[in-house]
Amino acid sequence: MSAKAHILIIDDDANTLASLARAFRLAGHEATVCDNAARALELAKADRFDLILSDVVMPGKDGIALLEDLKNIGIATPTVMMSGQATIEMAVKATRLGASDFLEKPISTDKLLLTVENALRLTRLEAENRDLKRRLGRHHISWASPAMREVMGQVDQVAASETRVCVRGETGTGKELIARTLHEKSPRRNGPFISLNCAAIPAELMESELFGHEKGSFTGAAARHIGKFEQAHRGTLFLDEIGDMPIAMQAKLLRVLEEGEIERVGGDKPLAVDVRVIVATHRNLEDQIRQGGFREDLYHRVFVFPIILPPLRDRREDVRVLAEDFARQLAEQNNWKQKSFSSEAIEQLENYPWPGNVRELRNVVERTLLLAAGDTVEAETVARALPQSGASASPASARSYASASQNIPSTASVLSIGTLAQRVEAFERETLLAELKRNRHHMTNTAKALGLERSHLYKKCQQLGIDLRAIRDA
Repeated sequence: MSAKAHILIIDDDANTLASLARAFRLAGHEATVCDNAARALELAKADRFDLILSDVVMPGKDGIALLEDLKNIGIATPTVMMSGQATIEMAVKATRLGASDFLEKPISTDKLLLTVENALRLTRLEAENRDLKRRLGRHHISWASPAMREVMGQVDQVAASETRVCVRGETGTGKELIARTLHEKSPRRNGPFISLNCAAIPAELMESELFGHEKGSFTGAAARHIGKFEQAHRGTLFLDEIGDMPIAMQAKLLRVLEEGEIERVGGDKPLAVDVRVIVATHRNLEDQIRQGGFREDLYHRVFVFPIILPPLRDRREDVRVLAEDFARQLAEQNNWKQKSFSSEAIEQLENYPWPGNVRELRNVVERTLLLAAGDTVEAETVARALPQSGASASPASARSYASASQNIPSTASVLSIGTLAQRVEAFERETLLAELKRNRHHMTNTAKALGLERSHLYKKCQQLGIDLRAIRDA
């Protein structure tokens, strides 16, 4: 067999237990033996087994009853049944209860090992299939709005090329999801997708994270470290929040993009890397260039094909499909019962301005599923799940905000209209202050409630002129 497995063997005959355990151990596996079904059930509850091999006819509770008990308590470990008194009826019943196979005694060692290997292989394939479905579901983009139709059209246009893409949009709009979709639609889809959030890495560690380091190259470098560029070889490297990359590091990144070579910190030779780089930012890079915070030559290297993600408040048609998708994913991940949204609940979700965008919507949907009493999420539950300022806003004022925001074509347009920008900034400030107060100024909890990363929450407070120390001391 290709991998070591832990197998539980149940049989009332001591000689059979000894011979089966010996055969499995010689094949490189771990075997636990048990002579009755009641004890086997306790072992299955207490430990994790890769496979259960059980006799059918035993004193007291038989193997069929054990199989039924395992199914009733939710233990899905693949189970192979065996018997020297097998009947067709017995085999059919065991199969209906979920048995992987049914063997007739006496069993040759070769046949036993082959049967068990096939059962384990099938289990691994099923687990891989579930994992693949989970990953595809997590990276799936749901949309219904014209704005996102345009974005996805741009993704299809550029995905198959080697063109560098800059994904722009507010925090929480799904920039990494777009980058993953570009990778999955590209010829590099079978290669790695590696991501690095430039805002989350201290400046002194950025070079090591990107290019790696050799053992002993600096204090604390106890072993060689492979950087993100090497990890992404023949795949895609996603640099999120590139606008936050230190200016000194930008020069080194520019050289790598021009030459296609990196050098580990402490290394003495260049290493060729074949990487497609996709970047993202919520910042205005043009303003940063004018202010000296971003290199113009690097800008022209990474800003070849821009994709601008509209904020959720500008694409309210997507709220329903996103909320329903999140509800389905969360139910599957947590083994919750599937729940639907009433039309009034959806309307309330659509009327909320979503300062935290799609990330905030997912968090709110998770809270509504936890708070909802029945099979349907009602408007009252949504009101409880929304941040305090959003829940207390009147439906009329929310609809007014929604109506006004529908006329905003893009994030860039928002920034160019002074009065509207001031209104949006005031709303964001009010929302942050209310959420900070509700969470007793606990930054991690506040960031989670708003669907923001903690580092982004600090930056947002700084941008909005919120003095965290002053409001804590007030």
